[in-house]
Amino acid sequence: MELLKVIKERKSIRAFKPDIIPKETVEEILTLAANAPSAINLQPWELYVVMGDEKARLSRRLLKAYREKKISCSPGNVKPLAEQFSKRGVASFELMNPYLEKIGQDFNVFINEGSCNFYGAPVAIILCLDNAFSKARLVDIGIILGYITLIAYDFGLGTCPIGLISAYEDDIKELLDIPENKDVVIGIAIGYPDWTNPINEFKTPRDSIDSFVRWID
Repeated sequence: MELLKVIKERKSIRAFKPDIIPKETVEEILTLAANAPSAINLQPWELYVVMGDEKARLSRRLLKAYREKKISCSPGNVKPLAEQFSKRGVASFELMNPYLEKIGQDFNVFINEGSCNFYGAPVAIILCLDNAFSKARLVDIGIILGYITLIAYDFGLGTCPIGLISAYEDDIKELLDIPENKDVVIGIAIGYPDWTNPINEFKTPRDSIDSFVRWID
């Protein structure tokens, strides 16, 4: 598929078919994604691919943790956001609500429990970073994340980055036997989109580049 077409069409998927993805397909996607650039070619990312029964166990563990601790999705800012950013977040919530009403779902329940269940996707990828690296290397994690989402789309698969799971890092590490010196940064849900679910009609808009680009000629 043409790259520009992929970039324009890709969106986050929040309802997946249960269909199994062959391990070879996931392997091919990640092999291609490993071409992502990183500082000094450190390739600092470490990925845990969870499939089958183990993925179901992970979802159950995260849902249990969420219901006990009630840590919800948030932008994670440490100071109040500038209006231009907060307005975008509010607008996204408002735009999604009509689709949630179609499927009879409450926003908070859907987003939080959905995140913990990777929205029913058959594959979950946990992206980790060794804590020996500085936080600057989170940039490299973001780059390979972008590559994975675009490549998966080219394979006919849907994805959704899942940030909430990092709040339940201890549960994930214990279940998946991830060493203590690895930080859980973000997850990705991967699967075949369920296009019969109205929630997959939703796509967040993007502002004009005039809102975030400053030209210095």
